[in-house]
Amino acid sequence: MRQIIGAICWCAVLVGITSLAGSFRATNACGTRGEAGLAPEVSSQPVKAETVEYKSGNETVSGYLALPGSPGQHPALVVIHEWWGLNDWVKEEALKLAGQGYVALAVDLYRGKVAYDPQMAHELSRGMPQDRALRDLKAAFDYLAARPEVNPNKIGSIGWCMGGGLSLQLAINEPRLAACVVNYGALPTDPQEIQKIHAPVLGNFGGDDRGIPPSAVETFQKAMQAANKTIDVKIYPGAGHAFENPNNKLGYREADAQDAWARVLAFFNRTIK
Repeated sequence: MRQIIGAICWCAVLVGITSLAGSFRATNACGTRGEAGLAPEVSSQPVKAETVEYKSGNETVSGYLALPGSPGQHPALVVIHEWWGLNDWVKEEALKLAGQGYVALAVDLYRGKVAYDPQMAHELSRGMPQDRALRDLKAAFDYLAARPEVNPNKIGSIGWCMGGGLSLQLAINEPRLAACVVNYGALPTDPQEIQKIHAPVLGNFGGDDRGIPPSAVETFQKAMQAANKTIDVKIYPGAGHAFENPNNKLGYREADAQDAWARVLAFFNRTIK
């Protein structure tokens, strides 16, 4: 999981370049903290949401669970936050996915802490044990698989920035995962890790992302193809890191974000819906 740590370090470097000192609205490599309030886009069906608790090893952890309002079993998604933690923007994404018919569990890898400035985000991400994070993600998968509203054979994952890299790590370490989306997250380079990925993978990346440059994306794509894995990546010219997050005031690209969202929905529709 060294790639994830490296990506976090790169976010911290860019913070020093682009953040506005003393401002909680500072823009940086991983967007902003995203506390604009929950206002999800109009969805195809009503949704409900609640905070839930479940076991991760010997610990009890919590997450934000968004559920479709329709009866019966549904596909499900493990939703993985950026380095800011489980903030309102991530909850909005979970609600949007629930509106599309998915049971979406947004995990809380920071145990209730949310960063309000880049320095805190850096400290929280660097202080998060990687083995614990993976254990939490697998626990979230198991929690979803055991819920009566979920089809256990149709569980996928999606993450952004730090969460994008962790989405891939879940694919590496959970053979039951049925689909994986990585949005500008750290990419594995070890052929043995890539060989362990069974889920089809969709990736959205920025052409001007200096932390995860197009050359790294292309290398990962070729390695996946050489291992006969299913991979679909798109690199958006001119887009930097965190271009999908509207709270990233200097880096948000609305048209690209909408296209990436459409790609995500189409991917999940053909893989787990």
